[in-house]
Amino acid sequence: MTDGLAELIELTRELGRPERDLVVLAEGNTAARTGAHRMLVKASGARMAGASPEDFVEVDTARLLGLLEEDDLDQAGLSQAMLKARVGGEGRPSIEALLHAMCIEYAGAQVVGHTHPVAANAVLCSDKAHKLVEGALFPDQVVVLGPHALLVPYADPGLAIAREVHAGLRRHIAEHGEPPKLVYLANHGIFALGRSAAEVNAITEMAVKVARVMSGVLAVGEPAFLPPENVRALHTRPDEIARRRLLAH
Repeated sequence: MTDGLAELIELTRELGRPERDLVVLAEGNTAARTGAHRMLVKASGARMAGASPEDFVEVDTARLLGLLEEDDLDQAGLSQAMLKARVGGEGRPSIEALLHAMCIEYAGAQVVGHTHPVAANAVLCSDKAHKLVEGALFPDQVVVLGPHALLVPYADPGLAIAREVHAGLRRHIAEHGEPPKLVYLANHGIFALGRSAAEVNAITEMAVKVARVMSGVLAVGEPAFLPPENVRALHTRPDEIARRRLLAH
């Protein structure tokens, strides 16, 4: 077993721990870049908490992303096309492998974790989901999650949500000059985009805290976001950049 696979398995099991309330049953998935146009991704139906080497497949990300241009693919055709993108392993790539491929190829992530945190979904399944991306509530949110997160409107799993995420990533990068570290999917869950498994875990943990704080804030009033100039300063301070690097290892 390679170091990269071992690290991915450890992250998957950590995100799948029942007491963290991030996923249940076979929810959620993880992925990691393995080379040019290659990634490992959790197989469909595998439980994160008990992940093993057999629960991951290697896929061709370029082939996966080419499916975004296919207008006549139905769900059965998509599943077969995703199987053809497999280059290693025996399992069926998760239907959300398309989203992982985008996070890696378009947003530059090395490791990606997708979960359905109860705390985050309490906000994402409400009419206040937009509040999660309107500003930062506290300094450590900026340090770990960056100055801007992305919220993608609900779309059904498969090509529909993949196209929404693709469009959202393009808009976000054009507007902010850098990809997000956190993608919120309305009525669904989150994607954490990191340089390492440790950073993905930290982003997920901070996203849960932000959601819990936001739920508390909305119970008593409206968010008092940090001023934009303070957010910019926090994001670029040398000591905070150094701390951010430490959290990624």
